[in-house]
Amino acid sequence: MAKVLHIDSSVRSTGSLTRQLGGEFIAKLQAADPATTVVTRDLANSPVPHLTEQMLGAYFTPAEQRNAEQAFTIKTSDTLVDELLAADTIVIGAPMYNFSVTSGLKAWIDHVARAGRTFKYGANGPEGLVTGKKVYVIVATGGAYSSGPAAAYDHTTTYLRSVLGFLGMTDVTFIVAEGVAMGEEAVNAALAKSRAQIEAIAA
Repeated sequence: MAKVLHIDSSVRSTGSLTRQLGGEFIAKLQAADPATTVVTRDLANSPVPHLTEQMLGAYFTPAEQRNAEQAFTIKTSDTLVDELLAADTIVIGAPMYNFSVTSGLKAWIDHVARAGRTFKYGANGPEGLVTGKKVYVIVATGGAYSSGPAAAYDHTTTYLRSVLGFLGMTDVTFIVAEGVAMGEEAVNAALAKSRAQIEAIAA
């Protein structure tokens, strides 16, 4: 039985291509294996809090030394880390906003990037602890950033590949619908390309 963690980060409840393609992808995974279980985190409709000084202090305080306030503060982070570690497959909807990820997705990353839980420092430097996962990231961009001079502005795929790899998730596939602000024809072409990739993956 596969365990899937589905992260949605688009602030749009309707008209979001990452939500649409992510939903289609999850449906295909469940159709391929009806025993698949899915945990969904909607970071727009149920946002996680951004980091605070109190929260950061709780992260670096050993569990047995945390006061009641710190123990309460860290609950959300612990839950998010537990969900990540329990999943076999992670599907992330990550639209590009201003050349990078949404603030909601960045907040989620700040909660799950935990020294001692999802990475550690050893004699050879940092080591990711979230291993053995397959990650699919569905990205939608208004412009085209896959090649040419505009590629330097893509801080969505580059950042996610780096931070996920830092945590140990190196098996990452990006499904990118690009140029979706360039008219209906461009949207249809982007959707067709992304759906073909999803079909191949889920087959």
